[in-house]
Amino acid sequence: MLMILIDYAIAMIILLTLTYLSKNKMSGGIPSWMCSKSSLTQLILGDNNLSGEPFPSLRNCTGLYSLDLGNNRFSGEIPKWIGERMPSLEQLRLRGNMLTGDIPEKLCWLSHLHILDLAVNNLSGSIPQCLGNLTALSFVTLLDRNFDDPNGHVVYSERMELVVKGQNMEFDSILPIVNLIDLSSNNIWGEIPKEITNLSTLGTLNLSRNQLTGKIPEKIGAMQGLETLDLSCNCLSGPIPPSMSSITSLNHLNLSHNRLSGPIPKTNQFSTFNDPSIYEANLGLCGPPLSTNCSTLNDQDHKDEEEDEDEWDMSWFFISMGLGFPVGFWVVYGSLVLKKSWRQAYFRFIDETRDRLYVFTAVNVARLKRKMEANGVHG
Repeated sequence: MLMILIDYAIAMIILLTLTYLSKNKMSGGIPSWMCSKSSLTQLILGDNNLSGEPFPSLRNCTGLYSLDLGNNRFSGEIPKWIGERMPSLEQLRLRGNMLTGDIPEKLCWLSHLHILDLAVNNLSGSIPQCLGNLTALSFVTLLDRNFDDPNGHVVYSERMELVVKGQNMEFDSILPIVNLIDLSSNNIWGEIPKEITNLSTLGTLNLSRNQLTGKIPEKIGAMQGLETLDLSCNCLSGPIPPSMSSITSLNHLNLSHNRLSGPIPKTNQFSTFNDPSIYEANLGLCGPPLSTNCSTLNDQDHKDEEEDEDEWDMSWFFISMGLGFPVGFWVVYGSLVLKKSWRQAYFRFIDETRDRLYVFTAVNVARLKRKMEANGVHG
């Protein structure tokens, strides 16, 4: 297909409420008049070769419920105003670009948002706690949108490509019921906010390949809608929360390449996770399907603790010796220097002790000589 300019392509269909130009090898930027028609509800420009900062041209797209700019070469930051000016937004796909900056907290204002795909960018900062307030991912919502135009003609159906269960999958007719948050492959740091466990109808949560620390939220079991959970390639520590085994809908799990420890749960869905690679590179994890036995690991941990205690006791012994000598020396020597009466008494004691020792030695030597002489005469 020949390279075409985005200005020309959009000009041909600007009167439609849907602009679907995905996978058309388009280049250039988004024109400033893109949102001149307020009836535009879907803007699908994913999987092209578009570049520049897209958001200034989209400021007036206030009626959008689906925005797909994924897999292009867009740059810049996600604007804070997106949560105010696009209140109807349900699907936001920005993956595979060069976006920077933080995830704006005003995204949490989007009460209808059920697909948030920001993966494979250069985003940084922490995960906003308020993501746990996304209404569309916290309650079961009824579909009430009419996909036909007022004249009764069917317009293009929704389509979007998402990564689910580790694979690229294209969704169309069921897209309105897909619930997904994908923040993978960024530079996001900090802990996973415990508020995210409020998202009881979220189906896919992918936070892999970031710099997340801390523990997996204790109440993650409250996310009863989870089918896919990928937390791999982070710096998470602590145990796998027992409540996770209560997520009976979970069928795709990846916790590899973290610092998790303790036994792997065995009940419910965990009994079906037989691939050890989903737990690999967590040196503290034990139990099936890993070859590491929990009792062996506990014995080794106990042995390491005892060795650490011995090393600590030995260290304190040498520290005490090192501190004790100078302290003791200066306590005695300082007292003698500062107190004249103590100094006189000390040297008098030394003299008397020396005299007594001399007399004791002389008397015993004389007695020994006499005994030896007496033995010699008798011999």
